[in-house]
Order: sequence, then structure tokens, then C-alpha cells
Amino acid sequence: QVHLVESGGGLVQAGGSLRLSCAASGRTLSSYVMGWFRQAPGKEREFVSAKGWSGGSTYYADSVKGRFTISRDNAKNTVYLQMNSLKPEDTSVYYCAVGRPPFITKSAAYDYWGQGTQVTVSS
Repeated sequence: QVHLVESGGGLVQAGGSLRLSCAASGRTLSSYVMGWFRQAPGKEREFVSAKGWSGGSTYYADSVKGRFTISRDNAKNTVYLQMNSLKPEDTSVYYCAVGRPPFITKSAAYDYWGQGTQVTVSS
């Protein structure tokens, strides 16, 4: 079992930045992938970014490339999502998740989910 707790959401003006954190506890995560997804009202949950817990490639949705950066701190069992140049269309509830490859851009690949943190970007 893996327990995930997100934090760092909030209200920010367009062009601003936020850093989301996802603290993980429970089983060893070395063979897992950490992902970030988001879901806006009335829309399906969509992939944002993913990274292997033990390294490897990093993946981003086209809509956030160049603006968002995923990173991890193994010592703290925490994954971060640095979000810069935020746009109103980034407004969503953001979720972190733990899953296994290969289909890491699909929510079905993830077994454990956090409760979500709201990000609101005003224009």
C-alpha cells in the first residue's frame, strides 16, 4: 500500500508559479513511476508529467512542456511539480499517482492516487 499526500496548490495570477509536492509513504517505490495528472470540472483526467522513481526518462504533456518540471527527492520520498508561466487553462485539481510502466501517460497504469490539490490561475 502507498499513501500519497499532495500540497502546494492555491490561487495564482497568470504568469505566476507554484510548486506542488507529493509525499509518499508505504512500500518501497524504486520500481514505480511517479505521475502527475489533472482534472478540470467537466473534463476527463489528463496526464501532466511522469518520472521513474529510480531515474530514467521524464515525460510531459505537450501542453506543459517548457513550463512544468517534475523532480524527486528520494531522501524525503517526495515528488515535486514546479509550474511556471501558469495559464488560466492550467486551472484544475492536480493529483499525484504511483504506477508502473509502460503506459505511464494513462491513468489506468496507476495504482495509488493522492487526494488532489486545487490550482486556480486567474487571468
